[in-house]
Amino acid sequence: MTKGRRVRAAPAIDQDVTTSVLRLVWKRRRVSRAEIARRTGRSPSTISDAVARLLDAGLFEERGSGRSRGGRRPILIGFRDDAGVILGVDLGATHLSVILMDLHGAELAWRERPHPVRTDPVGAGKLVVELCRECLVEWMGDPRLLLGVGVAVPSPVDPDSPDRVLDRIHPAWRGGAILDRIDAALGAPVFVENDANLGAVAERWWGEAVGIDDFVYLKVSTGVGAGIMIGGEIYRGATGVAGEIGHLAIDPGGPECICGNRGCLTTFVGARHLLDRARTLSAHYPESSLAGDRFDIHAIEDAALAGDPLALRIVNEAAERLGTVIAGMLNLLNPGSVIIGGSLARAGDRLIDPLRRVVANRTLVASAAASDIRTSDLGKRATALGAATHVLVAALENPRLFPGVGSSH
Repeated sequence: MTKGRRVRAAPAIDQDVTTSVLRLVWKRRRVSRAEIARRTGRSPSTISDAVARLLDAGLFEERGSGRSRGGRRPILIGFRDDAGVILGVDLGATHLSVILMDLHGAELAWRERPHPVRTDPVGAGKLVVELCRECLVEWMGDPRLLLGVGVAVPSPVDPDSPDRVLDRIHPAWRGGAILDRIDAALGAPVFVENDANLGAVAERWWGEAVGIDDFVYLKVSTGVGAGIMIGGEIYRGATGVAGEIGHLAIDPGGPECICGNRGCLTTFVGARHLLDRARTLSAHYPESSLAGDRFDIHAIEDAALAGDPLALRIVNEAAERLGTVIAGMLNLLNPGSVIIGGSLARAGDRLIDPLRRVVANRTLVASAAASDIRTSDLGKRATALGAATHVLVAALENPRLFPGVGSSH
């Protein structure tokens, strides 16, 4: 599970028992006090005290009786998914989206808008707050149950300054305080993390990587990033820059990238390049549904799924570039799975089949080539869902974030 990157830190809680009980009941859904004691290795009296505190806090509830083992039928304890809500924000380069979810990942409200986030951080901050409030109004619950706001940013996140994004990639954000503004407006802790990392979190909790400890989530959007999960933990590197494979130079003589280098992977498979490439080639495919200037990345996906030759060429070219980098990553890390999300992911096998062929030809050993490569099923909600889940993970590690728990200790 990930470690929190918070703008406003919650106080630490020295309650190992409470944390263990909380996480066990959240995972098991319904469980007796005796089973909790057996699974945690704690005494029945210690478990009874912890359960009582969490019942008082409104996080647990009694849910009928379980099977008897020769005595009285045990009362089952369940986790209340409606005991709190979490907002997840996806700050893309050209869009933003917000999800409101309960404490077990169920969507309660959703909003999205196109916006030049990269060049207008002030407007983006106002719009985020507006959409967050709309989600809370649609939910119609008590806003005091808001645990926190997870925010995904298309930038490395420095552990020492999690409320700032990389100036080189987002120069308009220099000195900005967009995340502080969200905190102040909504009155809840703000947790910040890289968008690809949060895509990986979403996949491990709710998507294709449930039960997989070692995998890579590859987000292909305006830029390209990787969320690397090792042993069930996001690997961030020494300064939070791990996974920035979009800025690997695969052609030193290639186009200039926003990072200042040339020929980065992003300049070949980022959404902007794919659209430009389709427009450049459209004259050679007059019968293509992409002929003309007015189409977006979703139109390329639709056309590829329909077998459009131009769209398939675009997808195959992207697969060649992505496959080259993925093969190197497999040779280096040998993850059990690679999951593709973001732009072109909806193309499914039209992308995955050529991608697998490239990887098979470029990996060093059969075990690397055998890594499972698939597309995400979480769709456009993946990053925002991962941002909200990031807060849930932090709360399950630090119960004081839950309403009522902090005041009970």
